[in-house]
Amino acid sequence: MGEWEPELGELRAREAMAEQMGGAEKVARQHDRGKLDVRQRITALLDGGSFHEIGKIAGSPTYDGDGELVDLRASNFLFGRGRIDGRTVVVAADDFTVRGGAADAAIIGKQIAAEKMAGELRLPIIRLIDGTGGGGSVRTLDTDPSKKVSDTEGGHGRGARTYVPMNPAWEHVVANLAMVPTVALCLGSVAGLGAARAVTSHYSVMVKGMSHLFAAGPVVVNRMGGEQVDKEDLGGSRIHTRNGAIDDEVRSEEEAFERTRRFLSYLPSSVYELAERGPCTDDPGRTDAGLGDVVPRDRRQVYKMRSIIDSVVDEGSFFEIGRAFGRSAICGLARLDGWPVAIVAGDPYHYGGGWTAASSQKVTRFVDLAETFHLPVVHLVDNPGFVIGTEAEQQATIRHGARALAAIYQATVPWCSVLVRKAFGVAGAAHSPAHRFQYRYAWPSGDWGSLPVEGGVEAAYRADLEASDDPAALLAEITERLNSVRSPFRTAEAFLVEEIIDPAETRPLLCEFANLVAPLRTPGPARFPYRP
Repeated sequence: MGEWEPELGELRAREAMAEQMGGAEKVARQHDRGKLDVRQRITALLDGGSFHEIGKIAGSPTYDGDGELVDLRASNFLFGRGRIDGRTVVVAADDFTVRGGAADAAIIGKQIAAEKMAGELRLPIIRLIDGTGGGGSVRTLDTDPSKKVSDTEGGHGRGARTYVPMNPAWEHVVANLAMVPTVALCLGSVAGLGAARAVTSHYSVMVKGMSHLFAAGPVVVNRMGGEQVDKEDLGGSRIHTRNGAIDDEVRSEEEAFERTRRFLSYLPSSVYELAERGPCTDDPGRTDAGLGDVVPRDRRQVYKMRSIIDSVVDEGSFFEIGRAFGRSAICGLARLDGWPVAIVAGDPYHYGGGWTAASSQKVTRFVDLAETFHLPVVHLVDNPGFVIGTEAEQQATIRHGARALAAIYQATVPWCSVLVRKAFGVAGAAHSPAHRFQYRYAWPSGDWGSLPVEGGVEAAYRADLEASDDPAALLAEITERLNSVRSPFRTAEAFLVEEIIDPAETRPLLCEFANLVAPLRTPGPARFPYRP
């Protein structure tokens, strides 16, 4: 027997106790709900055998009268390092089987350590959130000795007391947004601090029917008496993936892990590196004659912008983010000749591609993501302007739109715009940062100006129309006259648009752009920090 074999034996015993998590009954209950337990989740997310846990034996011990360890209830928070596709990441995971994820003594220190580790070692961090994520409980105030939570569970020292709220390690959570890719997976009912940790990320996911997100859960809301709700009505994935709080909804935990791996594949490990070029499996010179027929000649007809995206990027590489929110704008990551790029596009199926308050928020956050991680932006433009009307004004569309415009003008990453169809007004001007060199192409279907002719004529010629004996005939005459100078070729004559191209040639030109700008990317922090 080795000199320290008794201590090593105790270490192995403590580790075995920690691996029991909340105990067989509570782990079974987790499985019965159709959920993986925390250790299964980590195994499913990471490359096989790559997880190295830190602080495994931290928790709440039970000793007998002789001071011998009888039991060790693990902390309800696990963290450590592992690999995804061979690249090291930090994983920070809640264990709902231990006190439903509420705070204990170890969770605070371990959460702080996980965030510090990601920031200081410049590693992506993935939060697997299930429960309050370290939030408090009024049980910590109970002075009944038979019910009072222990000091190690409450984390508030000797005796019960209230405390002024603070979010432990929040400065590190915020700092990491400007430093390393941050992913949050909501894998249960997530409330309070856990909910805040979920949305303070670059990419977040909920599982349909299993995940819920709230500032406070149904028990608290119902107790207030204003409304009576259940978990799904209050904070289901359908709500939060459509209001912009959470990016995407998936059908299973396994799908959430797969989307995490894909998201990270487009990004560097930190802002001090550059995203790597992927495999070049698609011909950069590939053309698509079918693109010439995608945009209808009738400007009121819609078409599928995603078919254009799929045609011009490397085959199968488009990874859309936030599809259910701000739907008139399409945002996602893709590759061009292997190089990762950020894609922004208009979707004419929703408000004709016009920007709403929601789509403006979506674009702002996405452009900030591209700027933070040095991704070139390709903007496929079809934007008739800001959506108008009473609802748009009530939602402060112009303020949110101006923020999107500011984000675009603050961006320093390489930028290429393709004017597919409409670009009108202030929102249309957001197709690129106009003060920089305009790396820009236009399709023959391009249509632009301060206002669309349809609708703009009545405003500009109102007095003439009111004075006319035949307003309808005059309106038709004016419209025809204006349409005669609407051709994009008139704009190109004055070099107000640089190139009009055959749509079939779009992919080769974009791949050329990606290759030209690849050496120009500069690692390091962005000029302004990313905000959730």
